[in-house]
Amino acid sequence: MSVLLVISGVCAVLAGLVHVYIFFLESVAWTSPRVRRIFGLASESEALATRSLAFNQGFYNLFLAIGAILGVVLVLAGNGATGWTLVVFSTASMLGAAVVLAGTGRRYLNSAFVQGSLPLITLLFAFIGSTFSAA
Repeated sequence: MSVLLVISGVCAVLAGLVHVYIFFLESVAWTSPRVRRIFGLASESEALATRSLAFNQGFYNLFLAIGAILGVVLVLAGNGATGWTLVVFSTASMLGAAVVLAGTGRRYLNSAFVQGSLPLITLLFAFIGSTFSAA
């Protein structure tokens, strides 16, 4: 495997770990004062009112994380076609969600950057690495 694909795999795992953390924030710790500050929730009542939505959204992030990390595990186990398909699908979905988040307003640009930068790097290195490997 080329160095570019190794970098892609490492970034996919890191992107997965970021999304596991987001899952924790949204689905486990949503009503805590620290998480309310992170997400800009004005009060505990606002957090309670949105808890079920955040809980659901957190699981979306967890499933994307599982896909990215499982994809890398499959690649390392020798099942490259299935593994890279999972990596690309999961990280492309993460990147798409970050683009949507960025489009919702300027106050979300930092969060979108955190959510989308590692998936973008993963996809770029996967594309470049697979292009050079095929040549």
